[in-house]
Amino acid sequence: MFKYYFEQVNNVEVWPIISLIIFITFFIGLLVWVVKVDKKYIQDMSNLPVEEDAENNKNQFDYV
Repeated sequence: MFKYYFEQVNNVEVWPIISLIIFITFFIGLLVWVVKVDKKYIQDMSNLPVEEDAENNKNQFDYV
């Protein structure tokens, strides 16, 4: 069924190659970002939920 539709598309063999290039480029870019990112930034982001939770609990008890 799908074979018929794909036969009607011009240059259909190019699309899988383009998709693969986009996929590989994205993950290589992500890998480069992970290697180069500042470790302090990662630490700050990992502590963010705990800090926000502590602030919410503090504010909640201030009103009581």
